[in-house]
Amino acid sequence: MTYQINVAPNGRMSLPAELRNRLGLSDGGAPFVEETSDGLILRTVAQSVAHAQALARKYTAEKPQASVDAFLAARPAESGE
Repeated sequence: MTYQINVAPNGRMSLPAELRNRLGLSDGGAPFVEETSDGLILRTVAQSVAHAQALARKYTAEKPQASVDAFLAARPAESGE
């Protein structure tokens, strides 16, 4: 669905109530805005985390050495500790 929003001279934007309610922002919040070559993407914190996790899975799939646990286990050996 597409919404037209207004940007005030001071830079504030107002999202329609229907959209804020659906995104869980009815009491306010701090969504992220990402600028891409295609335009702007507005994401809630939960959506941003899910997006980051999907990107991580894309680049670490079937690579157990890419886990945080594997990284932390290798740190002492790599640093000479």
